[in-house]
Amino acid sequence: MGTQGVTEGGLRASPGDRLVVRGHHVGERERDGEILEVLGEDGVPPYLVRWSEDGHVSRLYSGSDAYIEHVGPRTREVRR
Repeated sequence: MGTQGVTEGGLRASPGDRLVVRGHHVGERERDGEILEVLGEDGVPPYLVRWSEDGHVSRLYSGSDAYIEHVGPRTREVRR
């Protein structure tokens, strides 16, 4: 996969997209959640995220360990 969806400054997302954070240690699972609101300009972080594991809502400044799955009405596209 290319760098589609990743800007020079990082990720771009829209409400409804899925944010995935990779595990930091061997055997640690990924965390994911739905982006409820984009708090930065032009789709950049921070994001308001509802985590799928427990429904908790938090503000997140994503790092290099995260990627966005863009979910649209016709396609689902992964952008890293």
